[in-house]
Amino acid sequence: MAIGAKTDHVDVLIVGAGPAGLMMATWLAKCGIKTRIVDKRGTKIFNGQADGLQCRTLEIFDSFGFAHRAWIESNHMLEISLWNPDEKGVLRRSARIPDTIPGISRFQQVVLHQGRIERFFLDAIKDFSNGGISVERGVMPTSLEIDPKLVEDQDAYPITVNLRHLSEEEAQPKQTSTSANGTTVQDGLFRSNLSPDDTADMLKAAELNEKADSVEIVKAKYMLGADGAHSWVRKQLGFKLEGESTDYIWGVLDIVPITDFPDIRQRCAIHSASSGSVMVIPRENKLVRLYIQLTTTAKIGDQDSRADRSWITPDVILESAQMILAPYKLTYRKLDWWTAYQIGQRVGSNFSAYDRVFLAGDAVHTHSPKAGQGMNVSMQDSFNLGWKVANVVKGLASRSILKTYESERKGIAQALIDFDHKFSRLFSGRPAKDIMDEEGISMDEFREAFEKGNLFASGIAVDYGRSNIVAKPDADNGLNDNIADKRQALAPSIKLGMRMPSVKVLNQSDARPWHLQELLRSNGTWRLLVFPGNIDLDQQNKRLKALCDKLSAESSFLKRFTPSSARYDSVIEVLTVHAAKRQDHDIFDFPEVLHPYHEVDGWDYNKVFVDDESYHEGYGKIYDTFGIKPDVGCVVILRPDQYVSYVGELDDYDSLDGFFSQFICLKLKLRHFIMLLQTCLLIAKLEKSSIHIHPLIPANAIIENSETQGLGSFCLFQILEVRIQSIEDVGLRSLL
Repeated sequence: MAIGAKTDHVDVLIVGAGPAGLMMATWLAKCGIKTRIVDKRGTKIFNGQADGLQCRTLEIFDSFGFAHRAWIESNHMLEISLWNPDEKGVLRRSARIPDTIPGISRFQQVVLHQGRIERFFLDAIKDFSNGGISVERGVMPTSLEIDPKLVEDQDAYPITVNLRHLSEEEAQPKQTSTSANGTTVQDGLFRSNLSPDDTADMLKAAELNEKADSVEIVKAKYMLGADGAHSWVRKQLGFKLEGESTDYIWGVLDIVPITDFPDIRQRCAIHSASSGSVMVIPRENKLVRLYIQLTTTAKIGDQDSRADRSWITPDVILESAQMILAPYKLTYRKLDWWTAYQIGQRVGSNFSAYDRVFLAGDAVHTHSPKAGQGMNVSMQDSFNLGWKVANVVKGLASRSILKTYESERKGIAQALIDFDHKFSRLFSGRPAKDIMDEEGISMDEFREAFEKGNLFASGIAVDYGRSNIVAKPDADNGLNDNIADKRQALAPSIKLGMRMPSVKVLNQSDARPWHLQELLRSNGTWRLLVFPGNIDLDQQNKRLKALCDKLSAESSFLKRFTPSSARYDSVIEVLTVHAAKRQDHDIFDFPEVLHPYHEVDGWDYNKVFVDDESYHEGYGKIYDTFGIKPDVGCVVILRPDQYVSYVGELDDYDSLDGFFSQFICLKLKLRHFIMLLQTCLLIAKLEKSSIHIHPLIPANAIIENSETQGLGSFCLFQILEVRIQSIEDVGLRSLL
């Protein structure tokens, strides 16, 4: 520990301010979590680096309110052309196919350089936190300690990190300047996997610097290491990246091309007969990114092998591209950025330590960039994690939900590596000359793999497994499996564990059309979607009112799990989409719990929607699209990250309550706590007379202190070992 250093306490410390770290910071800023984010580099990225934004990523950006900025500034890729050698070895276009599968999302893949993407995040973080959170640059950790005795204490700060502040010189990466047509261009090799880890050199320089005493101690409840493939955090935890580096070396040029190649403004996958391959990515401001196969190393190496980069220059990369594109000509006058990398596919051995320190992005998975997945999957790692940590820190959920981060994202990382391994082999390999050429790559196989891979690459195919926050069938329990299958059949196209698809609906009050996803803002809130069907049918109207009676009760999970001082939709928001004709009903035909009243804001007119035709934007037909029967209906629970947790019947309130009770913390008013303890002691005595009483109050009950506005954890089971069947049984309705 640094002697005399100041100590700061934060809820979350983020190391690394790339896309993964910034996504995490955005979540935490939105949820009001005390956060610090540090990065050893002195500046943000201004050009180059990652550039592809997939459908799901844009949906996520939209949930934070800045997708429109990326959509306007980016280049949209709607088509991909496949170019292969013909029987004479001459380069020919063999196919044109959609770059994004039509209909899978309201967004399509776009490209925009990482610097602008980071700017959108930085602006959102500043806005959400009212300027309270900003990236601290030129700062890096030097030590990490975790106290195992404190990791299960909800209010403890078990993580201790020493931070060293670097000088401006120390914080700058070592780059090579290249002269291109009289312009000096900085390379991106310092972030490439061909470069060694420079952390030790930076720390050594800091020790010799006059600012060496600029050290502080940070105590944190949680920590995220989003510090890249050379992750310092991962190394401190003793975790490994497991995998191998291949023999494929690729160069990257961002140029304004001068060429007679006809498809230069389309995404292209180009295989030459014997000179290698090129991926063409048209970008904003007339830029084009070229991924160019350069050469091979002697053999496949282990995870620490690295090719010699000294011979790689923009001229070398351009010459390779010219040979591959022949007979077409290619040159440039403007070079914006360049780099080179060695394809490697690796997955982290662990994604977290004690569910307190987590890893995301390149710190736990690396692969080739040609499929446009790295930045997207990295951001989706921390999009998965951010709301979970925020809910736990705020005392809204138990720590049990944090275990789902590794179980959900490690599977995605492995699927990414498997996809990239096949895609890289097919793209980097030499085309087969004929069906007898067993060493060559079949271009038909490449096209088939590319088309199938489009769904995975889009991010839409992410499918999380069973957990306490995804009510999928239990493979070990046939009865539960049958029940879950029946529930899923209520809405066949709303898949458990997958993101909620988007279909247009109309606001009941003002007829405005909305994409359903537009209603699912990333603010840490769970959603209960009620699909009552056609409420003109008597049985559906009765079923809806019966459900609403239970939701309105003081003992309902809506009331139990919402702090008394919080807004009614701050923990669980109820949204309704019915299937009757909109003009036959008004908002006051629906029970109050579906459009709650606020003493300042009045009635909430943005909770009830209808599946009906709009005046100007068509008919979403959400019931048909999702396979929901209007004479049956259903209810759906969505996680704060828009993934489907539960599908069930309108009548099955108990299952809804049981689902939320697994992990959301019960709120108890402090002024009634003594009365509750007295009652619990009475119930404990009843147990001795062999009266069977089931649990109501979970071990993760939270005591709400209205005097101090603080939340403290209290385990009733551990102290009293009591069981309460219902609030009514012990006369505690007024206490909750």
